[in-house]
Amino acid sequence: MSGPVKVLIVDDEPQIQRFLKPSFIASGFSVASATSAKDALRAFSSSSPDVVLLDLGLPDADGKTVIEAMRRTSKVPIIVLSARDREGEKIEALDLGADDFVNKPFGIGELLARVRSALRRTSQPIQHGIGEIDINGIRIDLARHQLTRNGVQVHLTPKEFDLLAMLMRHAGRVITHRQLLQEVWGPANVADGQYLRVFIGQLRAKLEDKPAEPSLILTEPGVGYRFADPS
Repeated sequence: MSGPVKVLIVDDEPQIQRFLKPSFIASGFSVASATSAKDALRAFSSSSPDVVLLDLGLPDADGKTVIEAMRRTSKVPIIVLSARDREGEKIEALDLGADDFVNKPFGIGELLARVRSALRRTSQPIQHGIGEIDINGIRIDLARHQLTRNGVQVHLTPKEFDLLAMLMRHAGRVITHRQLLQEVWGPANVADGQYLRVFIGQLRAKLEDKPAEPSLILTEPGVGYRFADPS
């Protein structure tokens, strides 16, 4: 990526803008800003940002409509900044295409780490060879349906394999329960959360050093799961 990374900050709270702009500039980013949904979409088209920070509570529209509009033309990382504490709001935003969310109030260190994580996923693909993904000692061969952990082959059932592949393709990103169920079990099973809990438990038992204290397959309570970022 040539030149400074461009971040678009969409938030109508002046104190948030005053807090974030200098912090990102000091960290080497180029910053554009917007305080409404209309301005956000205009700035998105004109500035071509590398990452978007988006508040859901905008004065002229719900921020989720902005996610929908951006996703029609771009896969740029979108990180939701939200004071809304309802899990349903987070799930809707993620299902619409947001990559991550950070609850308000937040620390700038955490937010910068989330931005770097999102940018790594877009600028540094984790696939190593045709149909292979290798993260933190877990190597999955999508073509052969094979998995190794630290060089040792691990047997997975077809559904376990499909579930792990979905998580690893989007490592570092929260995948909602609904997204995982639809991808692995089909649209008729999007409400069958028990399937998911059982299979996540089985994967952890096979892959984690301490299944009760997972470090690879992480839970976002009430929302979904994420596979740990490459270390």
